[in-house]
Amino acid sequence: MGGNSGKKISLNLKIYRQERKGIKGKMVDYLLTEVSTDMSFLEMLDMLNEKLIKDGEDPVAFDHDCREGICGMCSLMINGEAHGPEKETTTCQLHVRKFRDGQTIVIEPFRAKAFPVLKDLMVDRSALDEIIIAGGFVSLNAGNAPDANATPVPRNNAELAMDAAACVGCGACVASCANASAMLFTSAKISQLALLPQGKVEARKRVLDMVKKMDELGFGNCTNEAECEASCPKGIKITNIARMNREFLTATIAANN
Repeated sequence: MGGNSGKKISLNLKIYRQERKGIKGKMVDYLLTEVSTDMSFLEMLDMLNEKLIKDGEDPVAFDHDCREGICGMCSLMINGEAHGPEKETTTCQLHVRKFRDGQTIVIEPFRAKAFPVLKDLMVDRSALDEIIIAGGFVSLNAGNAPDANATPVPRNNAELAMDAAACVGCGACVASCANASAMLFTSAKISQLALLPQGKVEARKRVLDMVKKMDELGFGNCTNEAECEASCPKGIKITNIARMNREFLTATIAANN
């Protein structure tokens, strides 16, 4: 574990603990001392778990994988903010130096009907995978890859598609929305395909199927307050939601004619 240098501080941690899915959880207080300000937030939780294990207690369960801001698994609510106080930063890339000595930090899982808590800070976000399965793909003939210049794409469209494709599916947009809406996530996945020629063939079916699945899974409607954009660690823009709405309206009209 890194983060052995730097200034040492103490932190009061209020962490949501839930033994297993379907039972009531509670907030538990922990005092952690000698925490290096060079540590990442997850390294700080590792430090806490080492202490808990040494004391014979159950460690805090939390999701993580790459710890490089790529996978989006490290999703936590930190003092009421998805991924914490630093803009466009995942929890794993957040550092203890963003907090002051003696500060109280409230750590909770993402909360939404579609994200049931599995244990402590871990939630089941497979609902996002189901939205992708519903239509977040293109169907192409197998064979050799076409020449890179064979299908021209306008530069602006290519850049917007790449921006939308930066979504890591962490669910921060859902957790920060009062209605637990997945519209920013869904619209990003629709936009990255709708903007490219390869995604045009199935565009109408895709948007209808993905929006339908999103609604079936219990996600709410957009609040139009942009909390999703503000909390997104990859800076995904709500203009994608406007694009999805246009795609959906066009597809609905076509389907009814």
